[in-house]
Amino acid sequence: MTTTSASTDAGPTASDFDSVLRARLPTLTRTAQAIANTILADPPAVIHMTVTDLAEASETSLASVVRFCKDMGYKGFADLKINLARHALPAQQAIHEDVNPTDSSDTVLRKIVRSTADAVHTALATVDSGSFDEAVEVLASTRRLLIAGVGTSWPIVQDAAYRFRTAGLLTEAPIDSHGQHVSASLLTNEDTCLAISHTGQTRETIMTLTAAKEAGAHTIALTSFYRSPITALADINLIAGSKETNYRIEAMSSRIVHTTVLDALFVAVSLRNPDVSTTAQTKTLKAVASHRL
Repeated sequence: MTTTSASTDAGPTASDFDSVLRARLPTLTRTAQAIANTILADPPAVIHMTVTDLAEASETSLASVVRFCKDMGYKGFADLKINLARHALPAQQAIHEDVNPTDSSDTVLRKIVRSTADAVHTALATVDSGSFDEAVEVLASTRRLLIAGVGTSWPIVQDAAYRFRTAGLLTEAPIDSHGQHVSASLLTNEDTCLAISHTGQTRETIMTLTAAKEAGAHTIALTSFYRSPITALADINLIAGSKETNYRIEAMSSRIVHTTVLDALFVAVSLRNPDVSTTAQTKTLKAVASHRL
């Protein structure tokens, strides 16, 4: 493939990523060269980075990194990392770091369970206790709660919304990103928006959180990465990540970790308002019981 492939939607394939990038170096601007050289110096390290990390490592800006990715033919930084991972990592590591091709099915099961348990345990160290307490205080006194998230965070959003409703909170989680954005714009300074994003770089979720902030609402972000666009935006950041959740761009263990943190939030908020939560949970149990034999 020639360097003209950089103009396609898919970008350079994994097999020629390195050669295409090196071939284009002389034609790039000084800023783009700094980004390219940072990637070429340690591709596996870049896979662990957020877009903010790469901007800092290359001494450029977030906008420059995004522009570089698109100039190289990728949809964005996440797309570049996916292709970089295919090139820089053994095939089994793209699925899960600890798994080997020779592992039996039982060994795979044990490794996945062990690494996920480690990820949940590590979350205790990455979630700042002060930020968690602050989030509980905000949620316990909020008038209305909007929970936002798309893609693989969407099932977590729905589960969290259901849980917080049973704690007595007036909670909504619109089904699509447009609905989330509109709901966020209608919030007030008595309301809260909780945004969930593994990478912290999802455009739709960031737009929703921005609208909530502009409306004067409290904003909370739950993500796996310390430095990402969403953490620069939210009032309160709950960082729940580890090597297991950060290694792969869409690590399933990150969803389990985030669900665990949300469960802890739900319990803590329920304990702050025992009368309200008890009444709501009694009504919930009665409603659910009517659907069971």
